[in-house]
Parts: sequence; C-alpha cells; structure tokens
Amino acid sequence: MRATFASILIGAALSAGAAHAAPHGCPDGMRSATTAELFFGRNVGWSGQVSDSDWRSFLEVEVTPRFPDGLSVGDVYGQWRSPAGAFVRQNTKALFIVLAGRPDEQQRLNLVRDAYKRRFHQQAVLLVEQSSCVSF
Repeated sequence: MRATFASILIGAALSAGAAHAAPHGCPDGMRSATTAELFFGRNVGWSGQVSDSDWRSFLEVEVTPRFPDGLSVGDVYGQWRSPAGAFVRQNTKALFIVLAGRPDEQQRLNLVRDAYKRRFHQQAVLLVEQSSCVSF
C-alpha cells in the first residue's frame, strides 16, 4: 500500500496540471515566485485513514510553524495502477504554498514531508515545484 502512494500522488499532480513551463514574464500587478504543491495520501495501512482531526493537528504542528505566511489546502482524489495491475484509489490532501525565496525553504518542505511519512506510515509525499506568477 505504501508503494502505491507515490504513484497516486503523481497521478493527482498530473491531473491537476502540475507540469507547467516557467513564465517568461508576469502580467502587471503580479510577480514571479516559486510555488510548491504537496500531496499527502490519507490511507494508513490496509484499513486506516488519516482523520480530519489528525490532518488539522499535523497542519498546526508541522506545517504552519514552518510556513506561517500562508497556505491553501484542498481535497483531491488519486488513483494509480500497481505493478501487479490492480487499481489503488485514495483520498489525498493537496497543500499549496507560495514560497518566499528563503534559502531554507527546501529543507522546511522536506521536514514537513518526512514528518508526515513518519507520523502516518507513508512511503512518500509528492512535492511539485514550479515557477508561477502570483498576486495577493
């Protein structure tokens, strides 16, 4: 089941249109920034599920202190075909962060990913980074 997680997240990222080319210039009123998308599978083992309460606690303890400037979270659905040919389906949390360009952001993203894998016995958390134009 854990091995399926990475593939589920890849499918979720591709279906969300995560593969974009870097913008050549931003429209007036927008600035260039790197955005990070993380995908967290909610299946735990063969029968468990990361509850909404567990997710909120994880967000509060692990994510928000590392990215206090803001973030967005959404529910997505992922599926993939295992090497054995079976379809695996799982509810997933998608986390979206506009990075500020600080030198330690990659380390902080990896700390979040590692904490989730450890806490919820996951093999992988997909990270997609891309150049974007943003405005607040």
